[in-house]
Amino acid sequence: METRKLQKIGGSTYSVSLPKEWATEHHLEAGMPIHLYPHTDGSLVVRSATRDGGTLGSTNITLPTADAGAVERALRAAYAVGYESITLCPPDGATFDAEERRVVRRLVQTMVGLSVVEESADRLTVGTLLDAGEVSIRQSVVQLQFTACAMHRTAVEALPTGVGADRLTDRDDEVDRLFAMLTRHFTRSLSDFEEIDHLDVRRSTLFEYYLVAQQLERVADHAVRIGSLAERVDPTVDEDVLAEITALASASRDVVETATSAVLESSPQRAHEALDGCDAVVDDVRTLDRALFEASPPGGYALSRVVASLRRTAECGGNVANVALRSSVRPEA
Repeated sequence: METRKLQKIGGSTYSVSLPKEWATEHHLEAGMPIHLYPHTDGSLVVRSATRDGGTLGSTNITLPTADAGAVERALRAAYAVGYESITLCPPDGATFDAEERRVVRRLVQTMVGLSVVEESADRLTVGTLLDAGEVSIRQSVVQLQFTACAMHRTAVEALPTGVGADRLTDRDDEVDRLFAMLTRHFTRSLSDFEEIDHLDVRRSTLFEYYLVAQQLERVADHAVRIGSLAERVDPTVDEDVLAEITALASASRDVVETATSAVLESSPQRAHEALDGCDAVVDDVRTLDRALFEASPPGGYALSRVVASLRRTAECGGNVANVALRSSVRPEA
């Protein structure tokens, strides 16, 4: 880092000199234009070319094959990068059939803000209607945490009958949609310098919210896993064991909720509370798992896998709490 003194030119213009080494490296000479990107967080980015910080307008992707799998992978990748318009083209001599077009229409329904613009045998185009200025990243994280924990509660309540577990798939799709949207905005912020201003959030905060969203998405995955195991748990399982699992599940969710609030409220105290809770859940899970191994009850393997998911749920909360702790000790930019 270098420090340069601000100079005043005339009555209303300020100037600052640029390092000669930087200008030479980027082939800049006196009179050539450079590009300035002022941001609401107080930073001013200087670039030698617009391509270094241009917006993610449109992209054309020629696929290696015209099958549905290639279409889905390419569309998901381009959406995550943050393009506003995505056009998929088949390789030379190939065409898109009705199946590939159905895949695009189905995917568009699972991605926030997308719509189909054009469908033909040699061209599939989707565009985004999502305005970053209307998106609340913070509220999206809150919604993600609420949905993931609600799924987790439903999955545990389905033990051992499996009743209600069928509702988890639709809610998991909702979590995936939210996480994909957060990923899209985070990735766009790495290339499009105006994205942070549109979202009205600091760059470091956006990164923290993205890390939190990753962990919450995993909590939802563990909820689905527990739900899939519900019917495999023996209906004659000891009520005390089931009560202990229910209590551990509640404690693991408490860790996740406390840790998420620690990030949203910038509270190191709540972060420590969540980490202590995580350690307690891990210890209790270890004890219960050992007891299940020794007792070998009917359906014990399924119970053991459920208990493992509870431990990992608490550990996801611990990861979120560590994000809050790092944020609390980081100096303000």
